Amino acid sequence: MTRIEDIRKFYARLLAANAGSPDPRLEAAFADVPREAFLGPGPWTVVAGNGKVITPSADPAHIYQNVLVALDDDKGINNGEPFLHAMWIGKLEPKPGEAVCHIGAGTGYYTAVLARLVSPGGIVTAFELDEKLADLARQNLEAYGNATVVHGDAVTTPLPPSDIIYVNAGVAAPPAGWLKALRPGGRMIFPWRPAERVPLAVMVTRTQKGFACDPFMRSWFIPCVGASVADPAAMIPTGEQAARSRSIWLAQDRAPDDTATAISGDVWFSSENLHTEPRKQR
Repeated sequence: MTRIEDIRKFYARLLAANAGSPDPRLEAAFADVPREAFLGPGPWTVVAGNGKVITPSADPAHIYQNVLVALDDDKGINNGEPFLHAMWIGKLEPKPGEAVCHIGAGTGYYTAVLARLVSPGGIVTAFELDEKLADLARQNLEAYGNATVVHGDAVTTPLPPSDIIYVNAGVAAPPAGWLKALRPGGRMIFPWRPAERVPLAVMVTRTQKGFACDPFMRSWFIPCVGASVADPAAMIPTGEQAARSRSIWLAQDRAPDDTATAISGDVWFSSENLHTEPRKQR
């Protein structure tokens, strides 16, 4: 084992331990995917608080830490916090044979991890709106035969039927098309930003009764173009209301009622757990 492989293996062990995932494949996937292959040539710019630090050399040992590495400094796009992504991916529990849609793939690092976790038999479709980043992701993922990069708008483009939708851009509400793309038992994690003061990560699971949701932590991601601004008629939740959300509904299936915690266009959030009886609609 080379020095960098040893460093990467320890980094993967730290990520898996922090994620608390019972799946040993999560650690193996992060140990297998070289982060430096997705960052461009070093030295690299590391985001540190409100400032930036340049790594002292192009030695990849510098980026096997829980640090944000800039991908496009001018646009504020970075490679993401490894501890957070490992936890989110572990929470989604990708399984071999599943179909994943990765929205906001950047240069493809976490796409590659997902591709490893759904192998054999699974596929990952990665959407990236920025043309330069999409081209880099396509090059970076050539070695991953089950990953496809789409340079396009995941808000307006129909998503393929998915067991997992992994969203890395903040939305005021998930577009109805994303919810419809989830297969029965499918899971989605997205950064919910209905207001500047309400930054939450939400886990959605498609059950027989509808879309169960769990706002499980605070989070902030770069805004998702086309889905980050709430409709003028939207019901904007307070932080407390947002945290009480337990299900998501399509207005076409059920009109908002007195359980509504947030309403945005044709999607609304409810405090109702799906095992309870629905309340009377307005």
